Amino acid sequence: MKKTNYCGELTEKDIGKKVVLEGWIRSIRNQKKFAFIDLGDRTGFTQIFVLKKNKEMEKIVDSLGNEFVLRVHGTVKKRPDPNPKTPTGEIEVTSQGIEILNKCKTLPFQIQDEVNANEDTRLKYRYLDLRRKSMYDKLFLRHKVIKSIRDLFDSENFLEIETPGLSKSTPEGARDYLVPSRIFKGKFFALPQSPQIYKQLLMVAGIDKYFQIARCFRDEDLRGDRQPEFTQLDLEMSFVEEEDVYTVIEKMIKHVFEKVLNEKIKIPFPRMTHAEAKEKYKSDKPDTRKETKLKYSFVWVTDFPLFEENDLGQIVPCHHPFTQFNKEDEKKFDSKNKKDLLSIRSRSYDLVLNGTELGSGSIRIHDRKQQNKIFDFLGITEEDAKQKFGFLLDAFEYGCPPHGGFAVGLDRLIMILTGSESIREVIAFPKNKNSVSLLEDAPSKVTKEQLNELNIELKKEKKN
Repeated sequence: MKKTNYCGELTEKDIGKKVVLEGWIRSIRNQKKFAFIDLGDRTGFTQIFVLKKNKEMEKIVDSLGNEFVLRVHGTVKKRPDPNPKTPTGEIEVTSQGIEILNKCKTLPFQIQDEVNANEDTRLKYRYLDLRRKSMYDKLFLRHKVIKSIRDLFDSENFLEIETPGLSKSTPEGARDYLVPSRIFKGKFFALPQSPQIYKQLLMVAGIDKYFQIARCFRDEDLRGDRQPEFTQLDLEMSFVEEEDVYTVIEKMIKHVFEKVLNEKIKIPFPRMTHAEAKEKYKSDKPDTRKETKLKYSFVWVTDFPLFEENDLGQIVPCHHPFTQFNKEDEKKFDSKNKKDLLSIRSRSYDLVLNGTELGSGSIRIHDRKQQNKIFDFLGITEEDAKQKFGFLLDAFEYGCPPHGGFAVGLDRLIMILTGSESIREVIAFPKNKNSVSLLEDAPSKVTKEQLNELNIELKKEKKN
């Protein structure tokens, strides 16, 4: 007989009921003639009372250890010493039979909320770390957030559409993760840094409201709390202005906070320009809690510069090269003064929560001539633009509508909602600070045969 209930859902209403529970031993208190076992699963735990009624049962109970996997047959009884601190504290299950489904080696750390282990050890044994209630609760909240996002966008007539995971290498700032083609020797796919180009093509296709819970990949240098792969809520809409994007994102945030956290969020969110934020807060990610007195203080930062200066003194896009510029600043493109060029405003915007950027977006360029103008200004030749973005530029000439969009970093949003210190705490299987997956020891070397199939030869490492 298989389980009848989860371990954490039994109450006084179940007294007298025969049940089958399956789970892990969270703790065991073994006495001479009986034992108490806390049997747990993802919902919580129930105390099991086991009477050592014969030598066989005594042998089974004495062999048990923490995190053994059990199936317990028993009857729900009123607990003689209730524990008001636990949801199942009014009852216990008197065992009529125990099956050991699997044993457990000595644990690298205890399965409890306050864990005495460093992060790398926890990541190496992530499957154990995720048994802890505090970690499970974060994954459960993540699930609820994503579900509520899908519900909201479905009600707003958005289509959830998956875009390719293997695409053309079109670097958007960070390095691409390249995937060699076995069939087409010497050619490569790239993992998407974002669905940016595909979602713009969907607008050309007439899909006027798109969203996706998208996986993104960026081969960046090691920087603080970054992950080489991450998840974002991605959306795009046709025939919109900035305020249309703000409105739908605000609806989504309000819906998520009310459904998942039971927190009331007041909309619309305040707006301030990039220039105002830099002047007042010395930052483009202003923390406005001091003024608003709110636990969750949202603000839109608008009118970002179209360009910025990189470490080499070159002018590069502040967001990406597909962002529209403010028409009032168009004449500045003819200026030879770098200060004028860096003051050209874009139609881009960020959403900031408590001093942390949650996401960014913009109204896009939808005209080929205007896009070529930006490419030309950035020193991207016509040939190079055609090679990298020709399919997008061609699409602009087949009735591309005005469009704009946004992307929210889901990992960072959930980190804030759970009060976690790192996004690694809210991702099931994250990389560590060095972008290494300690669980399976990746990245790792591959065989010479695999490389030969891909027509790849590795350079010999230089000896120091």
